[in-house]
Amino acid sequence: MTAFDLLVVGDANPDVLLAGAPAVPPYGQAETLVASGTLALGGSAAIVAHGAARLGISTALAAQVGRDAAGDFVLDTLTSAGVDITAVTRHPDLPTALTVCLGGPDGDRAILTAPGCLAAFDPRELPPARHIHAASYFLQPNLAARLPELFRTATATTSLDTNHDPSGRWQLAPGLLEACDYVLPNEAEALALTGTTSVDEALKAFAESGVTPVVKRGRHGAAAQHAGQTHTARLAPLEPVDTVGAGDSFDAGFLAALLNGEGLDRALAVGCACGALSTQGLGGTAAQPTWEQAVALGLSPG
Repeated sequence: MTAFDLLVVGDANPDVLLAGAPAVPPYGQAETLVASGTLALGGSAAIVAHGAARLGISTALAAQVGRDAAGDFVLDTLTSAGVDITAVTRHPDLPTALTVCLGGPDGDRAILTAPGCLAAFDPRELPPARHIHAASYFLQPNLAARLPELFRTATATTSLDTNHDPSGRWQLAPGLLEACDYVLPNEAEALALTGTTSVDEALKAFAESGVTPVVKRGRHGAAAQHAGQTHTARLAPLEPVDTVGAGDSFDAGFLAALLNGEGLDRALAVGCACGALSTQGLGGTAAQPTWEQAVALGLSPG
C-alpha cells in the first residue's frame, strides 16, 4: 500500500454552532433565539485531516463514528474534501459523538459534547504514512492507552495535540512524550500539562522529555523550542468571524509545511496563517485555506 503523507488518528463528529447565546441559557422550557446556527464538521482530528487535505497533503483519517445520520454527514464531508476514510470504522450500537458550541459575549464559547462512540475507539489496522498525528487524547481512553506503543513502533514522525481534558487531571501516559516528535497544545493546555505558569517554562518542561513543543498562542502567534533554541512566529491578526477549530487548522498548516520540507520557523508561520484564515468563516473547516493562500499570508514579506 502506498503511504499517505499524513495519518490523523482521533475524533470526528458534527459541530452545531450557535452564535449569540446568553452566558446562562434560561431553563424552565424557555426558548431562546440566537443570532445564527451552523452545522459543520467537528472533532479536532477530523478538522486537522480536512485542513491538511485542503492544503494538498495526501491525508487519511482513522476514527470511529456511529451508524447514523451524524456519521453519514462526517464521512460525506471528509470524502468531499479528499480525505481517505478507509480507516474510519462505524460502531454498530453507539452513536456518533456530537458537539454543541454556544458562542457567547466577547468571542468566548461553551462546548458541550456527547461522546457517543469516542471512548470505544480502539485503532488497530492503520494505513502507512510519513507522519502520524493524534488528537483529542483525553476523550478517547483506548487510543490514549495504545498511543505510546503506536508512536514508539512507528517508522513515521509523530505529533500529539491533547486538546482539553474535561476531567482536569492533565495526566499523560508514561513515556508518551518521549515517543513523540512534536506536541502541539494551546497556551492554556501547555500550562496545565506541565504545571507551569508561563509559556517559556512550559516549553522548557516539554523539551526535557525530548519532544519539540509547539505552543499556540492565538493572536500572539506560536512559540516552539528545539535543540535549546526558541522559535516564534506572529502575524498581524485578522478580525475573527469564528475561532472554532483555529488551533486544529494551525496543526494542519504546521504539519503540511514540515511534510513539504519547510523548516521550523516557516512551518510556524504557515501554521499561524492557517489558523488565522480559518477564523474567517463559521465552523472549523469552511475557511481553511489552500497551500497558496496560507503561504501568501504566512510567508509574505514583512
